[in-house]
Amino acid sequence: MNKAATKTVEAVTKLLEEGKKLALAGDEEVLSKLPEGNWIGGTTPYFITEKDGGEFNKEKIYAEEIPEFAEDIKIKTYDEYNFDEISSNFYDNGFTLFIIPAFSGIHEYFALNNWKIKNLYKNPFVGWVSGFDLNTENASAKVYNGLTGEALTDKAVAIHVKLPDNKKAGVNIVNIFNQDKNADKIEFLNTGFEAEECLINDKKVNFADYLSIKNIDTKLPLVADYSGIKINVSIKAVDTENKKVHFYAPVFENRIYRTAEPIKDYTKEFKIKVPKLYNEPAFSCNCILNYLYGELENNKLSIGGPVTFGEIAYGLLNQTLVYMTVNDNEI
Repeated sequence: MNKAATKTVEAVTKLLEEGKKLALAGDEEVLSKLPEGNWIGGTTPYFITEKDGGEFNKEKIYAEEIPEFAEDIKIKTYDEYNFDEISSNFYDNGFTLFIIPAFSGIHEYFALNNWKIKNLYKNPFVGWVSGFDLNTENASAKVYNGLTGEALTDKAVAIHVKLPDNKKAGVNIVNIFNQDKNADKIEFLNTGFEAEECLINDKKVNFADYLSIKNIDTKLPLVADYSGIKINVSIKAVDTENKKVHFYAPVFENRIYRTAEPIKDYTKEFKIKVPKLYNEPAFSCNCILNYLYGELENNKLSIGGPVTFGEIAYGLLNQTLVYMTVNDNEI
């Protein structure tokens, strides 16, 4: 339905000139060449398409079209100082697609506070964290407000979409990981993107030491149960010198985590778990860690999308595929 695919700058420009409303992903060099119009975008040179599978491409743009039956849109930018008012721009029936630059202030603010924002998940609220070529030093993630042509490193961008009454959006995630029920119970003493001490089976220990001594595979995320939904937190780095562990999403105090069960064949597991949808999703994205650890380059999945530095659905997610569908609404 959304006709998503990787396209040239010229092809995307033509779509914008035709009045299409787009959500885009691509390298900074190509996104910066686009004209102003009804689009938002974020930087990443990694994609997954149904045709070619995972690919690294700095010359093409992954383009997702907002459904033609959408009745209205608003494109807005947000930072940590105005994000709390975001729901004032929501439509009664619709969805919001939200892109955050990695490691920015709004990235941290959203991750720590999204669950406190009134009515944030009243309608589907999905999106992703923009990134960069991992082989480029000193690169920074950016988002784009197509209306103004601005490239932003310190603000998030959103497109709020109004749907007709006969359509309804829905959000789904694919998480191939489960808690290892035989693994130790982990509880953190503070909420945040890093941790020093924690409780392991109710005993206080240094978490970096614990991971090293137990020889934990840090490609496996920590998994918590949020009312039946499995939520991952991925380990970014273990700093044994300073005895700190850094995460790609925050851990929360008063929440029980366990390491994930090991997976024998990462790629095969993804292909099993990713559904084959009757209608193409209106939006989808997948995690850079799934792309790397699952060796998804040149491997095909039935759901494509930009490869991201974090996924948004029910909060900030890691090592998760997020997709949104728009279907007929039984009124």
